[in-house]
Amino acid sequence: MKNVPLKKQSKKEQRKYYARLRRDWNGLKPTTRVVKSKKVYDRKKLQKPSANDGE
Repeated sequence: MKNVPLKKQSKKEQRKYYARLRRDWNGLKPTTRVVKSKKVYDRKKLQKPSANDGE
């Protein structure tokens, strides 16, 4: 099989190549890597005491 540079391959073959690279996560679950938004209210999170609470 000849080794043809990626730039010279057809668009269909380039898409197939890049799709193959995106497919593998090496055992990682991408849904567990989602960072929660800081704007969302979380009742379980400890509230920091304000400076005026002690007075």
